[in-house]
Amino acid sequence: MINRRTMLSLALGTAGAVAAPSVFAQGAKTGTRIVFLGTKGGPRVGIGASNPANLVVVNGTPFVIDCGMGVSRQLVSAGVPIPSVKYILISHHHSDHNLEYGNLFYNAWAAGLSTPIQSFGPKGLEAMTRGFWATNKFDVDTRIEDEGRPDPRPLLIAKDIDDDGVVLKTADVTVTAFRTPHPPITDNFAYKFETPDGTIVFSSDTAYNPKLAEFARGADVLVHECLYVPAVDRLVAKTKNGSTLKKHLLDSHTTTEDVGRIAAAAGVKVLVLSHFVPGDDPEVTDDDWTRDVKKNYSGRIVVAKDLMELKLPV
Repeated sequence: MINRRTMLSLALGTAGAVAAPSVFAQGAKTGTRIVFLGTKGGPRVGIGASNPANLVVVNGTPFVIDCGMGVSRQLVSAGVPIPSVKYILISHHHSDHNLEYGNLFYNAWAAGLSTPIQSFGPKGLEAMTRGFWATNKFDVDTRIEDEGRPDPRPLLIAKDIDDDGVVLKTADVTVTAFRTPHPPITDNFAYKFETPDGTIVFSSDTAYNPKLAEFARGADVLVHECLYVPAVDRLVAKTKNGSTLKKHLLDSHTTTEDVGRIAAAAGVKVLVLSHFVPGDDPEVTDDDWTRDVKKNYSGRIVVAKDLMELKLPV
């Protein structure tokens, strides 16, 4: 019988990206891979794609980028033990990127976490962490006393990012933050991962920003958000706050045509489209997402799907 993952793997095989049935169970403790945990932009929760989240695994060490609703379940679906997560990076404080931040850590603790997780994000992350523990004090204290669990609070080490620059450096990976506009939010960071197998850049949510091309120049993989204008028009036509929402979306995201301009200017080897705006319009096809990108970028394009995996080097 052909199951969903088999079908996805077959459908994506020609693109060089495959389904990720189990990043850890496959025994791959070396190398670099990206798993697209949630590819739908925005806070609405539906039965299709999950909300924004990505995973980079370098030589067996997992880095989670953004924590939209569903990230814990998506990690489990990808075969990644939640307690194995070592680092969490939040791009900005829209709820579709941070809503499950505290709960992801809690779920790691509930599954047996005993080692620290370091988290990084714009100003407010440290306060958010303290607020999470205040909200869950009764539950945590009860489980420590009643179940004999270790105190989780010292294990989540949060750090606010104030400006551009290197935020994390390990033996294998250097992570650099780059501020990019996402009106009205200014504390919003793209992230660059320099790994032994190549360089990966995540755009974060962003308005069209030519300086992002400079940040991503020569990257092996650029994962960029994208907005498809005809689908936005359909979305706002059935939304009560349609005119205000449309202005926000157009001011704060990057159209598919402009994504192509960024990828071309950066000279990236592979462009991955993700964080689709809107991400739940069944009329939009992969060809719709790539058509205008190709006006400016002639390289390899991957339309991300939930749980798709991309291995480096590309």
